[in-house]
Amino acid sequence: MYTDELFDQLAELGLAEWAESLKPGLLPRFQKHGKFSEWQVVLDNLPDATATLVDLNQAAIEVGIEADLTVEQHNKLLEQLKQFHPWRKGPFNLFGHYIDTEWRSDWKWDRLKNEIAPLSGRKVLDIGCGSGYHCWRMRGAAADIVLGIDPTIVFVMQYFVMQRYIQDYHVNVLPLGIEDLPADMNCFDSVFSMGILYHRREPEQHLLELKSCLRDEGELVLETLVIDESYGDVLVPDGRYAQMKNIWAIPSVKTLESWLKQTGFNNVRCIDVNVTSIEEQRVTDWMQYQSLVDYLDPHDHTKTIEGYPAPRRAIVIAEK
Repeated sequence: MYTDELFDQLAELGLAEWAESLKPGLLPRFQKHGKFSEWQVVLDNLPDATATLVDLNQAAIEVGIEADLTVEQHNKLLEQLKQFHPWRKGPFNLFGHYIDTEWRSDWKWDRLKNEIAPLSGRKVLDIGCGSGYHCWRMRGAAADIVLGIDPTIVFVMQYFVMQRYIQDYHVNVLPLGIEDLPADMNCFDSVFSMGILYHRREPEQHLLELKSCLRDEGELVLETLVIDESYGDVLVPDGRYAQMKNIWAIPSVKTLESWLKQTGFNNVRCIDVNVTSIEEQRVTDWMQYQSLVDYLDPHDHTKTIEGYPAPRRAIVIAEK
């Protein structure tokens, strides 16, 4: 499923030994999922076509144009793409088929793209990358190597759908969590952790793990849930938060910045705080499960259904 370029890039990063140990374990990770064989058949039978246009710098990543496929191929492709439901991170425009994902991930990208260190020539790690939407945007910003990791197999399969037609092997998405990475890599110029910190039982340990992935003076781009300082330093939900079970701690921006400094990061600065809207995260034809509006108090969207402050997200940048 992966080309030799992936393992060559890992070797270039100084991770050759890990790359060799990784090879035999990748396919079994996919095979553990009950639908993998079905998804592999769909992937193998995608229309045989060449994308005459690839634009990674559009809000909806554009791959191919409508004229690249026959009518029969279009009908087949639409049916095949639906097999990889739910599509959460995007959007994408594949041969004229607009994949309207649950998240308008382009909005998040627009908030940070002009604030981070220029990605040109950089080696980038995106943790919890989902379908790889932001990985492709990073490559569009001229990153040299982009490695995304996400343990959710259907999202990795969505990456393979796009890679089938983009065919840019400077971008790879692996079915891994951060715990599967080798310790003390110290090799990436930029590390992105977006929407992960609040899922970690020990958030400061996660920050140390992120730090260990970066080279000296490398940049961390961290996006996470936060609370307004009027609610205190840290919110520890009793049970669910916005119907999510695995939310351990939601800090204020001030507390988050303190955690980063305590774990050895420098030049810590918050570049954006934004209340997540039901226009940014919502149900679509491509993600038909419940979404944000179902997790908010129906009479007061400033609160979650449990009575906590509604989701507010901050983007913080720091350096190792």
